[in-house]
Amino acid sequence: MAIGRLVGGLIVGVALATANAAEPPATVVIGTPPQPGWSALGPQQRVVLAPLAGEWDKMDNVRRKKWLGIAERYPAMTPDEQRRTQDRMREWASLTSEQRAKVRDSYKDFNQLPAEQKQAVKQKWDAYSSLPPEERQRVRETGKSSRLLPPSAAAEESAATTAPATAETPPAPPPVGEPPRN
Repeated sequence: MAIGRLVGGLIVGVALATANAAEPPATVVIGTPPQPGWSALGPQQRVVLAPLAGEWDKMDNVRRKKWLGIAERYPAMTPDEQRRTQDRMREWASLTSEQRAKVRDSYKDFNQLPAEQKQAVKQKWDAYSSLPPEERQRVRETGKSSRLLPPSAAAEESAATTAPATAETPPAPPPVGEPPRN
């Protein structure tokens, strides 16, 4: 009788193990846990994230978590970094949802560029950033940003753009205000 129970137990165990092994693994969805609403933020967080106050309760949990990470790093930033972070948050908060989507797409496209193209875009951005506001406006209106680079770099860039057909990626400045996606 004891042997019968043992054999029966083994059969049931093997049957259960076989049934579990035959089932495909369940898809696991890893979500971001709920993040605090604006009223639940601490005083320091509200001060740092103040430019986003009007948008905060409309944000999804992933975005809130990223901004909270920035707020956590904020005290360790230099005063210049803190000022730049606040400026970028204000700029980000002033964008429409369509503009934000465009910035995110530009950021994604920029990150997929080869290193040499990234460097060319960064050089153009640095040259553009150093221009006075009225000159920046002129460049935006004419769209002749290749003149911002020294002749050798501009020639290399024009050669790269006339190379055999590749996916065209318009040079765009790195986005402002949006933390990088992980």
